[in-house]
Amino acid sequence: MKVIVQRVKSASVTVNHQVVSTIQNGYLLLIGMKHDDGIEEIEYVARKVAKLRIFDDEDGKINRSIHDIDGEILSISQFTVYGDTSGSNRPSFTEAMEYQKAQEFYHEFNRLLKEEYQIPVKTGVFGEHMEVSLVNDGPVTIIIERTKD
Repeated sequence: MKVIVQRVKSASVTVNHQVVSTIQNGYLLLIGMKHDDGIEEIEYVARKVAKLRIFDDEDGKINRSIHDIDGEILSISQFTVYGDTSGSNRPSFTEAMEYQKAQEFYHEFNRLLKEEYQIPVKTGVFGEHMEVSLVNDGPVTIIIERTKD
């Protein structure tokens, strides 16, 4: 599982010309799942996202978590984070998880963030063409990845 975490001042997602979710101050997550990911990878990455400390403290050091700033998450499913261009210029997505299983795991990942870690989570629409807008704060972008051992 791979999640691209962007620290944002605001973010929104539009589907079919309708804004479906917006957040202020928090994370925009771009989430991809690999074909062999399991619940262990989802739990690990959810824990890392929840405990990640990438907001400035009173001394201007990156040391505060999303809880510390009462932040929100905008979670976007994005299988293209597993696009492989090593063989050609056209990405191959063979490493990405199949649609139905990825949808289940995406919902479980978001449930963990909401229920286990008490973080407000808004989402895009799984499998739809989405337009994502953000004001990246910093910019700060972190990649969290966990693969089978």
